[in-house]
Amino acid sequence: MKESKVHVWDKIEIELQAKNDYTNPYCEVEVWVLLEGPDFSKKVYGFWDGGKIFKVRIAPMKAGKWSWCSGSNTDDQGLNGNKGSIAAVEWNEEEKRANPCRRGMIIAAENGRGFQYYDKTPYFMLGDTWWSAPTYRYPWHEDAVERPAGPDMGFKDMVLYRRRQGYNCIAMLAGHPTWTNDGLPPKIKMKDAFETSIRAAWMDMDSGSAKDMHNEGGRPFLFPGTVKGYENVVPDFDKINPEYFKYLDRKIDYLNEQGFTVFLEVIRRDVSQVWKRYCGWPDSYVRYIQYIFARYQANNCLYSPIHFDYIGNTILPREYNEPANMVVDKYGHPPFGTLLGTNSAPSTLCNFGGPEENRWLTFHQIGNWREHDHYWYLTEIFHSEPARPAINGEPYYPGFPDDNPATGSAEAELNCRSGMYGSFLSGGFGGYIYGIEGMWGSDIEKNAKYKMWEVLEYRSGALVYNLKRFVDRAGARYVELIPDSELITPNKSGRADGYKGWAYCAATAKRDMLLLYFEQECLQGTVRGLKPNAPYCIEWFNPVTGEWKADRRVTGTICADNMGRIILPEFPGEGDWGLYLEEL
Repeated sequence: MKESKVHVWDKIEIELQAKNDYTNPYCEVEVWVLLEGPDFSKKVYGFWDGGKIFKVRIAPMKAGKWSWCSGSNTDDQGLNGNKGSIAAVEWNEEEKRANPCRRGMIIAAENGRGFQYYDKTPYFMLGDTWWSAPTYRYPWHEDAVERPAGPDMGFKDMVLYRRRQGYNCIAMLAGHPTWTNDGLPPKIKMKDAFETSIRAAWMDMDSGSAKDMHNEGGRPFLFPGTVKGYENVVPDFDKINPEYFKYLDRKIDYLNEQGFTVFLEVIRRDVSQVWKRYCGWPDSYVRYIQYIFARYQANNCLYSPIHFDYIGNTILPREYNEPANMVVDKYGHPPFGTLLGTNSAPSTLCNFGGPEENRWLTFHQIGNWREHDHYWYLTEIFHSEPARPAINGEPYYPGFPDDNPATGSAEAELNCRSGMYGSFLSGGFGGYIYGIEGMWGSDIEKNAKYKMWEVLEYRSGALVYNLKRFVDRAGARYVELIPDSELITPNKSGRADGYKGWAYCAATAKRDMLLLYFEQECLQGTVRGLKPNAPYCIEWFNPVTGEWKADRRVTGTICADNMGRIILPEFPGEGDWGLYLEEL
């Protein structure tokens, strides 16, 4: 048994070659290794990768010796009884700074309120929405030539562009199995209103807005399907296409190499009604979730068993608990600590319930209810048990929907900042995922209103890193904050379905440190609930420039009155502002 040397958190691929023949290896065969290492002993599952090849991907979590022995649910000499070992060594601190993914998987902070790397370094998510990143719409260039923003740029160029802006996460869907309009008849007759609604949700063929979502390896599932009459519309969910995922592998690997975590959702909710009605639900769906989880368990990812962005053209949200619970009940939670959440409208807590209903969820999210009245769902999550990190995963998108301000307008930027700072101070201490029309929709068509390479350069995306500068003012203590907008009054002088006139606040339990944010058109406010007669440092934050500055009008400090109130001075200028208060 030959021993190889690797670094901690390197992705190690164990390849097994079957001796037997199988009609459908995806459905018939399960493979695994029994993995032993420092403070680790688990059965780690693998996946079929085409032909007679099966793979198990592992990531040594600590320095030391790791050993493995393979097994399967079949009597196959090629899959059973193979052995190996590796010696894992630590990265040094300089190497970790060069690529934070070397710090390990993203896990919950000790108090459950935010994220951290496995080595306990804080991780504040700054993500971008590239749902169709696995497809040809984000081109893969084999060379290392960096192309400027424009129609020739590829996936790597976009990653490097966002890296320079401080992003550390990309959100994507692993598969778009039914989104296509190539080679299909213009009209497919449906038997009833139910099926008509499914076609509209899946294909949008009448409107011509359906998109071809294959990559160089094809699509994630194979056509023709088995649903009679819809063989060219509904794929065969029992026939996975490993070639598609091999092209996704290289993109996820590249993101990790550049220090990005990947928020990977297995599929979009609009496949669920047909899948459940015709295609072996929940077992076939369980198989697909586990395939994705096993394939990317050694990559630095966050997982989602469903992209539930809208309550429409889908099964009821709690119906997804059944297959997701089945996955963790049978296979366990991902072996190297990958957290599970999902993009959810309005929130994971609202849609999927608490731990008594779901056993799979390990971080929370809100999304796709975009106005500031909906940030409250993060506050509801904050006060739920057990404590789990939470993010806003689909906040305001510039240019979406069509009646919103244009993507590059100052008003669109203001609305984005409402989503960033309002969500954080409402309890979204895990971070924020930005999105913009054109980019999230992977628009590359000549007639597209906003093209990917154009919107990539818009200032709203560049301003995302300023949220990190705002959070960093509290240092590592930001996960100690408690959202409480009632500490600032007035806090709601604008309409509920908007992005102006509201104020937000989060403070430590002793209220010796507070962060606040005021949307444009907020009124001059009073902070209450402070220590009576105590002096406080006061600093203003400009979310456009990312700069902090002391308020010279009050010589950098301000005192609470004998009832624990501070009447704030007028804002330093027009627009939206952040504020930091700390007891001296």
